[in-house]
Amino acid sequence: MPINRLLAAEKYPPEKIECLTKAFNLALGRMGLVDRDDPLCELVARKVLEVAETSPGDPKQIAEAAVARIGL
Repeated sequence: MPINRLLAAEKYPPEKIECLTKAFNLALGRMGLVDRDDPLCELVARKVLEVAETSPGDPKQIAEAAVARIGL
């Protein structure tokens, strides 16, 4: 899963990892992405992390903002 690779590169506390993983999965669901090997999943993961830097810790809001930034 692309987000796990990106999360491993940083030091996040467990609760933040859980939040980001939920947001990632919600964003993939909104976009209808099932294949985690799809290159678009990496873009989604990067957008989730980007949004989470300035967003409150609500996975749903992070997912919605990430999808909006991608433009879908």
